[in-house]
Amino acid sequence: MQFGLNDEQEMIVSTVRAFVENEIYPHEAEVERSGTVPLELGEEIRRKVIDLGFYACNFPEEVGGAGLSHLDFTLVERELGRGSMALTHFFGRPQNILMACTGDQRDRYLLPAVRGERMDALAMTEPDAGSDIRGMKCTAQREGGDWVVNGSKHFISGAEHADFFIVFVATGVDDTPHGPKKRITCFLVDRDTPGFQVQPGYNSVSHRGYKNYVLYFDNCRLPDAQVLGAVDGGFDVMNTWLYATRLTVAAFCVGRARRCFDMALSYATQRRQFGQPIARFQGVGFQVADMITEIDAADWLTLAAAWRLDQGLPANREIASAKLYASEMLARVTDATLQIHGGMGLMDDFPIERFWRDARVERIWDGTSEIQRHIISRDLFRPLGA
Repeated sequence: MQFGLNDEQEMIVSTVRAFVENEIYPHEAEVERSGTVPLELGEEIRRKVIDLGFYACNFPEEVGGAGLSHLDFTLVERELGRGSMALTHFFGRPQNILMACTGDQRDRYLLPAVRGERMDALAMTEPDAGSDIRGMKCTAQREGGDWVVNGSKHFISGAEHADFFIVFVATGVDDTPHGPKKRITCFLVDRDTPGFQVQPGYNSVSHRGYKNYVLYFDNCRLPDAQVLGAVDGGFDVMNTWLYATRLTVAAFCVGRARRCFDMALSYATQRRQFGQPIARFQGVGFQVADMITEIDAADWLTLAAAWRLDQGLPANREIASAKLYASEMLARVTDATLQIHGGMGLMDDFPIERFWRDARVERIWDGTSEIQRHIISRDLFRPLGA
């Protein structure tokens, strides 16, 4: 088994890391202070990524993407994890679910998204439907040949920049031996659609500048042409195209953890107490040893899951393990980095307190730690009949 990166992968890593260091790092403090990304800055980042040839690198070449493998794209996400999410959002990774577009949808949504002409946002979560997707109360009903949508979505990331939204809503209910089960359909919704509003959401302590929004549907009419996939086929679309999103979270966590580790390592060698660098104290040295061990373990879990996807092997449990371990690892690493920096770690002169706050959400979105444990345990017990 080959554990090293080939020349092309090394190039991907070095190119993306250089971009993050040169184009993202210099703006992070201002975004953290203001809580927003100026539109012109976002557009500048997007143009540079397009010129670099990395925009929509998660899409196949047949539609204009770079055609990276799952492993290669995971390396991209890992390096982007080093930077502010509010800024790396403009690096441009449209939702792979757009590959489900057919006919006119390809010209209106898929291809413009890949070219960087239109931006998308994914909308599933509701106040009463987070991990419980079938608990959706946002519904679409047939009326006069159209679908009429009513309800709301919240915690929608990237909505302020989105030209259109990929929205999952309930379109019916089936009676099953286990009780009523809602049918789910995916719709493409343009921002200017009558009856559809995009409003600012909640203030979060994690990832300032990467805002969440609330979507409201009030008798919003959508024709069949806006259905992505099949009517009542929302779960099929999800399972085909969204299963690997947890892997991007894991990769992000590894990248952010390595940036924290570099800072902790440097500070421990420079900071002196009792006439010597604090790196010589066992209490600090053991923390650093634990940090790098956990980071490497999360890194290999993540890359191994991506490799399985490229080999066409089942990877649901492996992706869940990577997301679970990497997100919880990041919490421990950011906390240890702050501890090594002492009181200065809590000051906004350093980005460490930001990393510490940002790390908290990783254990929640794209499936909580509890959901990941459920996926892992279910995968292990089902073959045994339990």
